[in-house]
Amino acid sequence: MCGIVGYIGQQKATPILLEGLKRLEYRGYDSAGIALLEDEGLKHEKSAGKVHMLERLLANRTFTSHIGIAHTRWATHGEPTDLNAHPQLDDTGNIAVVHNGIIENYRALREVLEREGHNLVSDTDTEVIAYLINMYYNGDLTEAVRMALSQVEGTYAIAVIDSRSPDKIVAARNGAPLLLGQGQGENFVASDVAAILRHTNKVAYIEDKEIVTLTADNYHISTIENVEISRKVEEINWSLEMIEKAGHDHFMHKEIHEQPETLRNATRGRLNIEEGTVRLNGLTDHLEDLSRIKRVIITACGTSWHAALIGEYLLEEYAQIPVEVEYASEFRYRSPIIDENTLVLVISQSGETADTLAAMREARRKGAKALGIVNVVGSTIARESDGGVYIHAGPEIGVASTKAFTSQIMVLSLITILLGRMRNISANMGKEMIEALESIPEKIQQILDNEIQIKEIAETYYKSNNFLYLGRGVNFPVALEGALKLKEISYIHAEGYPAAEMKHGPIALIDEKMPAVVIATKDSIYDKVMSNIAQVRARNGRVIAIATEGDAEIANHVNHVIFIPQIKQCFSPLLSVIPLQLLAYHMAVLRKCNIDQPRNLAKSVTVE
Repeated sequence: MCGIVGYIGQQKATPILLEGLKRLEYRGYDSAGIALLEDEGLKHEKSAGKVHMLERLLANRTFTSHIGIAHTRWATHGEPTDLNAHPQLDDTGNIAVVHNGIIENYRALREVLEREGHNLVSDTDTEVIAYLINMYYNGDLTEAVRMALSQVEGTYAIAVIDSRSPDKIVAARNGAPLLLGQGQGENFVASDVAAILRHTNKVAYIEDKEIVTLTADNYHISTIENVEISRKVEEINWSLEMIEKAGHDHFMHKEIHEQPETLRNATRGRLNIEEGTVRLNGLTDHLEDLSRIKRVIITACGTSWHAALIGEYLLEEYAQIPVEVEYASEFRYRSPIIDENTLVLVISQSGETADTLAAMREARRKGAKALGIVNVVGSTIARESDGGVYIHAGPEIGVASTKAFTSQIMVLSLITILLGRMRNISANMGKEMIEALESIPEKIQQILDNEIQIKEIAETYYKSNNFLYLGRGVNFPVALEGALKLKEISYIHAEGYPAAEMKHGPIALIDEKMPAVVIATKDSIYDKVMSNIAQVRARNGRVIAIATEGDAEIANHVNHVIFIPQIKQCFSPLLSVIPLQLLAYHMAVLRKCNIDQPRNLAKSVTVE
């Protein structure tokens, strides 16, 4: 969600910080700000709105500073106003703080500060941090931050500068992502590697309850309790070109079209077709434990939760293991029945999703083995889980997830084959499944090549205010995902339902003004889905069908058909979701929506 970037070195800080903020715009935000240490003291500027509005405010000012921090804020406490934007300052004007997360006890801290005569002016929880740091400052900024954070309860990633300590940035983390970047005679701090990738690919990840002090030539990491930490610097293999649009109008469009390659990346080096199984290096040390599990819980949020539902179908069908899918936000507050024979799979594109991370920690506390399915190497879930599998989708910039969703399904398919071969499926069945997976990238490309037809359908329906998405079996979660995509980026109300459940309520909504998108692929329940389509048509509903190539009948029963290639039934979601992604995209374009930064949404939700 919110974005942090800080710089200290030999270059002028302002252009580096502004560029970093632009690289973080994809995370979702509603205000932006910057603080710099100039010769005459701390200078800052901030504004509600987009980064270009901040740039406009800075255009006529000259800055020479080589140290500064900047922020994009997604409002949690207080409306998105200039006053509530970060950085937040203390009442002396010496200290500036940028902050991601939520301070849970900020009201109590604010009351204490106000009783002592301080006049806090914003509605934010962040402002109290600046005041606390100043209260504890005695010539050592790192120690002042340490003391201030000892009073704080909640989640945070912060970066702090102080005009009395003009040669350092102090940053800290608890529950929100933070990393440092190492350069030559310069160092960086950021909430996301994208902010600093133009300048360095050498990073070290800050862990919970750690503080890092950066100077131009060095950095020092310690715990809140002042225990020194040695942290290895890693090299990130993402390139700057990977986070550019590459000729596409929007990141979302680029990422939809990247899916043939990202799915190849998800399987590369992992398929053993001769033995009908897969190799997943992140699970190698856990094979004995996996052979004993009697139950699987998959926990996730949003789009990842829809992928988890598809994983449930796959694992129960082919590995014959009981599976439950839980919203991470609910799982963490329940008392789930977990033992050493329970496997918990946690799915998160960013590896930083607050609810999913908390669910994983709760599962591990209760004795379960927790394995992560994540995209971002070095993310918190990747580091804290017992093991796991990277989806290798590359950076996903669009807030509405597309390529990460299909890569998650692909990895769940690989895990299914691995567990299935350990239990009950034959080598021939495993080989058949692998061959089907290998054919999917080419088949997705065939769908993408038919994009013009999907755009024409969007032109017919983009003024509609309501949509119904229907699917059955393994494609019911695809209906949920299709509806979510439409809601996220076009702001059209859409609901996903199991097709058979339509008659238990939603059928009351159907008329000529409410189109229905129905996934009607040729499978074991095709006839049932056709009956559901008939029920919609009988009420003057207009139907867009996702159907299997070669189905000569369906065009007689619907208004529009988008064909997808034939594929093994269990893997059909990897194809059926592609037209729904494109449909949502083109509807949003026609409605002139902000495709990559839809309102009120954030890429990585790191607050509760």
